[in-house]
Amino acid sequence: MMMRKLLGIFILALLTGPLAIGQGKPLSEDSFLENLQKRDSVLIGDQLRYGFHLKGIPADAGVLLPDFSKGFMPGDSVEIVRSWTADTLRTVGGKKGPKHLDVDFYLLITSFEEGDYLLPPLSVIQEKTAGEFDTLKFKPLELQVFTIPVDTTTYVIHDIKGQIKYPVTFQEVLPYLAAVLLAALLVFLIRSLIIARRRKTSPEAAPDEPAYLVALRKLEKYRSDKYWVKDKQKAFYSGITDTLREYIDARYGIDAPEMTTAEIFDSLGKTDVPADLFVQTKDLFETADMVKFAKAFASDEENAAAVPLAVRFVTSTYQVSPVPVVRQAHQPDEGPVVRQAHQPDMTEEGGTE
Repeated sequence: MMMRKLLGIFILALLTGPLAIGQGKPLSEDSFLENLQKRDSVLIGDQLRYGFHLKGIPADAGVLLPDFSKGFMPGDSVEIVRSWTADTLRTVGGKKGPKHLDVDFYLLITSFEEGDYLLPPLSVIQEKTAGEFDTLKFKPLELQVFTIPVDTTTYVIHDIKGQIKYPVTFQEVLPYLAAVLLAALLVFLIRSLIIARRRKTSPEAAPDEPAYLVALRKLEKYRSDKYWVKDKQKAFYSGITDTLREYIDARYGIDAPEMTTAEIFDSLGKTDVPADLFVQTKDLFETADMVKFAKAFASDEENAAAVPLAVRFVTSTYQVSPVPVVRQAHQPDEGPVVRQAHQPDMTEEGGTE
């Protein structure tokens, strides 16, 4: 409510222009000039409050203030920084009784010229009752503005200094360095977890693991009878024979993955594989060829015997000292390639180290 009243006062003051000063008693004791810098003297550029204090103004009373929009002093030696401001200091009464206010009205002024100035007098028209006004006039105050003296005997003019460039400190770089290191650590941890997970779930064995352990681990996957159904028999026999081809290559030096069944067993016949195991393994490969290439289907008895036979072939041959053979590479246009088969060291009991 008070803010609305004050806004109305300022608008009315602007519309009415300079006020005609009527008769009234000077109230110099209520006028004030305060330096915002809180110094005992006023320097060029200091800002001051210049105004007066009214006590016991009815809250619903109107107040008209002078308009200085066209100038405050001749020559603009003293300028207005901010126009009229009302500062309510105390509120008396209210609720059931009438409300009265103690208010400071002031201008914010400054000067950029040294000298002594007599400020313009201030006046206000106050509405005492409905339709009755009272004009109050306050004594003008003097303003003395000082400047800082310059000792011309020792004063030296210097060039304008450039912008100060501060060196980059380690403390400033530390947050960025920590962020980079943290990001690198996270990438390393994620990569390590991915590699560990792949090693854990990968069916492939470590590179230095014995060939027979690799073969037995792969054959273990095909023990379930879910592979015996007709639409899965091709994958079943391909997995078993491919595992045996890799084992024969690693154990006897025969390039079995690149050979046909006939070529494999021609070369394998020159080793010391037991005759009955040789014949049964050959039958297994021929059955697998029929399933893979002739679209035939094996019987349940053949399916049940496939994995145990492959396991017996591995477990029966991994400790037997292989006989060096001529490695027959599957190269139709060239002659055979001779390669010395790997002969592992044997222990006293006849096993490999």
